[in-house]
Amino acid sequence: MNKYLRKSALLGIALVSLLASACSNNGKNSTSDSTTVKSSAADSSVKTGLPDSVKPSGQAPEWGKDIRPQMAAVIEQLGSYSDKPIPQLPPVEARKNHTPTDAVMDIMKKYNIPMPPTTVDTIGKEIPVAGGTIHLKIYTPKSTGPYPVIVYYHGGGFVIANINVYNASSQMLAEKMGAVVISVGYRLAPENKFPTAHNDAFAAYQWAVNNASSLHGDARKIALVGESAGGNLAVNTAIMARDKKIQLPVGIVAVYPIAGADMNTESYQKYANAKPLDKPMMMWFSKTYLNNMAEAKDPRINLVAANLKGLPPTTIINAELDPLQTDGANLADKLKAAGVSTDHKVFDGVTHEFFGMGALVPEALEAEKFAISQLQKAFKGK
Repeated sequence: MNKYLRKSALLGIALVSLLASACSNNGKNSTSDSTTVKSSAADSSVKTGLPDSVKPSGQAPEWGKDIRPQMAAVIEQLGSYSDKPIPQLPPVEARKNHTPTDAVMDIMKKYNIPMPPTTVDTIGKEIPVAGGTIHLKIYTPKSTGPYPVIVYYHGGGFVIANINVYNASSQMLAEKMGAVVISVGYRLAPENKFPTAHNDAFAAYQWAVNNASSLHGDARKIALVGESAGGNLAVNTAIMARDKKIQLPVGIVAVYPIAGADMNTESYQKYANAKPLDKPMMMWFSKTYLNNMAEAKDPRINLVAANLKGLPPTTIINAELDPLQTDGANLADKLKAAGVSTDHKVFDGVTHEFFGMGALVPEALEAEKFAISQLQKAFKGK
């Protein structure tokens, strides 16, 4: 793995995936689609090095004794901001907390890890949906199309974060896949309760199907990718496409998806105090998005109880040190039982939100490579 990370060309590709995440402005919502970042000098007390030189200064947390060094450094940096825990904040204030993206960017500055220019173009677009509009951020390669298309849904428990906080994943997918990526700024709770985010996610997919060619995309090759709450939205969108008898996506990649109503599973118990996602946060997300807690059993939230038959090939990626690990495993089992071609992989020693951190965390780079390979197989099938 270290030899792989030292190869400058591949490192550059991994590093660029985090380029525009600084636009998150400590997690605040932003309508800017700019990918310009001003780099700062590294702390002179820190030795300049490659990602494998990044290590935490303290001990591994009690909930994750086997956490990988780079992952531990990110969690340690996140804790250094001393933000008030999200469940103790109203949603508007919670959105201002520092994010794992901020932690990664600060570590990169500290170790003077360079960020090369992006190799994709980005534009923003507002599209109409029931009851309002939503913002899309569209990433387009600078090579010659037509390109496959990926509709991407960010995480944040349906309550916090935005397309810029999760820019790293979208940009990485566009660059490594050579694909048009449409990142969906679905509306958040509590301003927009369940099932608004789910309906917005499907509306964005319909828009992608109808407008792919105008984006130099191949309308026959559209896949869905999502993280956490976005992983839930990706699977739900495919279910809605099946039920409404419109074009199915060619494949789904769901990264640590919210997939169950049970918050007493094995991983919820084992990693109840994990960071950056813990059990109290998941309870807060549910109470904030849902109209009442009985809705947690709705199959759109409780995916393991949904009708999963007829869905396209689905890949589920999980982190070991994550309350949602069991959700992913249970969903994979249910998909297989429904006859869906399913791949499930757990990455050891890393936490929720590790995906997209390929610039620093070796396991994240491996997860990104795995997701890309799965998407390539799905696109080749068409």
